[in-house]
Amino acid sequence: MNRKQALKRLGASFGAFTVVLFYPRWSEAKPSLFSTQKSSIRHSVCRWPYESIPFEEFCQRVIPMGITSVELVGPDEWGTLKKYGLDCAMPNGAESLGLTVGFNDPNAHDQLYADYSSIIPKVADAGYNKIICFSGNRNGMDDQEGLEHCVTGLKRLMPLAEKHNVTVTMELFNSKVDHPDYMADSTAWGVALVDALGSDRFKLLYDIYHMQIMEGDVIRTIQTYGDYFSHYHTGGVPGRHEIDESQELYYPAIMEAIARTGYNGYVGQEFIPSSDRPLEALADGVRRCSVTV
Repeated sequence: MNRKQALKRLGASFGAFTVVLFYPRWSEAKPSLFSTQKSSIRHSVCRWPYESIPFEEFCQRVIPMGITSVELVGPDEWGTLKKYGLDCAMPNGAESLGLTVGFNDPNAHDQLYADYSSIIPKVADAGYNKIICFSGNRNGMDDQEGLEHCVTGLKRLMPLAEKHNVTVTMELFNSKVDHPDYMADSTAWGVALVDALGSDRFKLLYDIYHMQIMEGDVIRTIQTYGDYFSHYHTGGVPGRHEIDESQELYYPAIMEAIARTGYNGYVGQEFIPSSDRPLEALADGVRRCSVTV
């Protein structure tokens, strides 16, 4: 099962399929919802929550919102992004083993090395500078052993990543709700892994939704460990839906904290719209994340 399949299955329990069920109204994003203010945050969006919308049309629709990147797409879709002048803040394309088997499994290292050795040069040739990766599940393994296995597997890749200036980025997931048994479920563990590797080409994807569930204390974590994060994702808590007043996080303050660290990368919207107007929800999310510091 790949990331898209896993997340769709998990999202179904929270009503994620409303995007598909109400497809005919996807195009009704109101221009009045588009952010017109200058923002210190660069806006990206994950493709998978909007797959009911044809990809080329989706690219056309997100540009007026101030979105300049569509992420979690592979090489087959990069040409379309370039056609519309869009970046890919976090490419994928090396997930042959899915989300539950990762660098903490030494038996997977050879396959992972082959997958990432293939995709990293392609990422660089396309003009992108990141690639996503995953720890894998614990499966009874203690966290220290898993960390050591991750170091061993990732160290093989670092010379190639450094040569091509591509940052291999491990996503932090919650293991309480969405990804039971996932190992990289805490900032502290991820930071320890970054320190152990000691390469500027390995960092963390701090998913605000996931880490709010696991730890909370989001703003102070960003202030303290921002240098360890190469990318951010959003999502409302609970439910992973819109980032509006229906959930517990105040995203303008979180975005301000990110901007004040000096971060100049993208923030990727990864919530699952719960309404029959998914693009209006996306435009509203971008507006809420448009802050200036």
